[in-house]
Amino acid sequence: MRWDALFEDMEAQLASERLLDLESEISERARVEMAGIEVSARLRGAVGQKIDVQLRSGTRVSGTLSHVGSESLVLDVGPHQWLVPVSAALTYQGLGRQARAGHGKGSERLGLASALRMLARDRAELAVYLLEPAREEPMMRGVIDRVGKDHFDLAVMVPGEFRRSGNVAAVETVPFHSLAALRSFRGQDL
Repeated sequence: MRWDALFEDMEAQLASERLLDLESEISERARVEMAGIEVSARLRGAVGQKIDVQLRSGTRVSGTLSHVGSESLVLDVGPHQWLVPVSAALTYQGLGRQARAGHGKGSERLGLASALRMLARDRAELAVYLLEPAREEPMMRGVIDRVGKDHFDLAVMVPGEFRRSGNVAAVETVPFHSLAALRSFRGQDL
């Protein structure tokens, strides 16, 4: 009988079992770690990458993810920037496996209302998309006048005019929960 061959075979079987146990433990740890990751961490890990966001309204927005806040994200799409409430997103395509932790308590307080207040302060002309459009047109065009805790007032503008009282066609109050997205423009045309 070849004792050397028998011991080598037993050692190989033991090493193989150890390797399987180690692989199983690594897989289990990866599953446990993934179970604790929120989609916001995956979004923060994808900043700077091109992603597609399918909105609950049916609109699909494709662009470079430039910012992730506690309640919204910003996509750069050509000359436009889209502010999308996280609650309006149905699915994301293009998120990698990378996740990044939050920035701390200060950025967590800056939610959707804070972003809308900055847009109101800047008097930025916007295209406002609703989850369920109540009109034939898929969007409203105007300037945010005021922002409350859970809503904002949009001064709907006569196309091509600046925000002046005589150029306001209507004032629409939009609850945050009906907002699909806002599109701003850094240039001449929406």
